[in-house]
Amino acid sequence: MEMQSSATQRLAQASPAALDELDRGVVHALQIHPRAPWTLVGEVLGVNPVTAARRWQRLEEAGLAWVTAYPQLSDPRIVVSGIVEVDTEPGIGEDVAEALAADPSVANVKLTAGGRDLVAAVQAGGLEELARLTTLLFRGTPGVRATRTHVATGVPTEGSRWRLRSLDAAQCARLEEARPHEAAPADATVAEQARNSPGGAIGGDALDTRLLELLCTDGRMSVPDLAAATGGGLTTVRRRLGSLLASRVRLRCDLARPLSGWPLSAVYFASVPAQHLQETVGVLSGVQEVRSCSITAGPHNLVIDVWLRTLADVHAFETHLSRRLPRLAIDDRSVVLRTVKHMGRLLDRGGRCVGVVPLRLPQGPSRSS
Repeated sequence: MEMQSSATQRLAQASPAALDELDRGVVHALQIHPRAPWTLVGEVLGVNPVTAARRWQRLEEAGLAWVTAYPQLSDPRIVVSGIVEVDTEPGIGEDVAEALAADPSVANVKLTAGGRDLVAAVQAGGLEELARLTTLLFRGTPGVRATRTHVATGVPTEGSRWRLRSLDAAQCARLEEARPHEAAPADATVAEQARNSPGGAIGGDALDTRLLELLCTDGRMSVPDLAAATGGGLTTVRRRLGSLLASRVRLRCDLARPLSGWPLSAVYFASVPAQHLQETVGVLSGVQEVRSCSITAGPHNLVIDVWLRTLADVHAFETHLSRRLPRLAIDDRSVVLRTVKHMGRLLDRGGRCVGVVPLRLPQGPSRSS
């Protein structure tokens, strides 16, 4: 686990000022193109690249914004996710959440009100590994009374797609144009290349694993710095980084939620008839409040994470969904009291990043010899 310095922690714990237009522009630019060169960001925003870089450094050091990496969730050949509801002994939910957050297989941990005390997301290389991880994690964590695991069979939309909406269409297009190509999940050629990579499985080898760890900590780390940290050659690291980002690893720029304009979060457990599932997730993917949506196997076939402006919106949003999607039934919902871990980032009570537990590339089943 990597923690910030004491001085940075004190800065992060101070009440954050609202972002000005330049701050918002820098964050929006990196949400579109997380590794965009500062020359490009400066050009798009109409400012000196040094100014843009300094603004980002200030936000990052305060734990208010960050660029991180994680295994691509949309392809089950790379990662199988389990959304786990956790019931804890009374009064120790936060202790359990922090214990679970220390594990690199746990991507997200949320303290919730409602029919469960915690909601956690666990990442594995397959169903067998997911079963093993969930058993070990929750049996070995004191204070856990019960768990219910929902296996995600698809993740049609997730948080990397969320935008601040500060830049105009021309600015967004310029950044999109410069962003490296990402392979589609169904690209059989890419999948086969991944299987035949030096590690022999879609997870890759030790260099891939180390690169993901470093990018989890700083998704904008330069190729020379990555090479120095891994001991690899510049050409090898550049090539391997390009391969990872094209097929197996995704980057995202996140912002402390109180500064996003959407300070509250909720999780909805929903159901829709199977024949209308794809149509429904297509609509949900375009709803502004929806941060992520997972198709799951179990009593609910959808788990929807949303960001909201006020507590009253918990039910207002549900009403809005029922009007747009009359076949969708919200079976249960929980308000998020605190997000303890968010895609590998440890968050304080104000939503600021105060540490990192790097995620790992699930290794998946070994190839037969």
